[in-house]
Amino acid sequence: MSSAAPGGAPEQGRSEFGVALFLAALGILVIVQALLLPESLIARGPVGPATIPLVVGGLLVVVAGFLAVDVWRGGRGEPEGGEDVELTGGSDWLTIAMLAAAFVANALLIEPLGWPVSGAVLFWGSAFALGSRHYVRDAVIAVVLSVGSWYLFVLGLNISLPVGVLEGIL
Repeated sequence: MSSAAPGGAPEQGRSEFGVALFLAALGILVIVQALLLPESLIARGPVGPATIPLVVGGLLVVVAGFLAVDVWRGGRGEPEGGEDVELTGGSDWLTIAMLAAAFVANALLIEPLGWPVSGAVLFWGSAFALGSRHYVRDAVIAVVLSVGSWYLFVLGLNISLPVGVLEGIL
């Protein structure tokens, strides 16, 4: 039996079979790794550290099997019919490049300038890349978000983020 839906090309079902194969391989990997976990000395009863990974791995294999059978019988995924998504349009590479630049700037500036400054650059750059042109408002929001998230991590979660040039101020 052909893997294509009636009236479709034979190659049409290959990607769905690829997803099923990936899910099965991932499930088998999870099961094997769960079986290789060392026995816990503090675990009591039938539920040990491998129980949940074994269940998840088994469910992944079962879902992969159901997906493969569905695709073999001619089932196909339904294309997204997004309301505000232009499905015929291409990617906006300028926006992607600006977002990537904001993330790279954050990665390069976090050590010398600290999270409050590099985070503000990241948040403001992301807002600019996504089309906001309220520069001052976006800068204020970016500073509030970066300083607020710095305090959340440092005081709330007890995770140290570099403060950089604002050492002694924050």
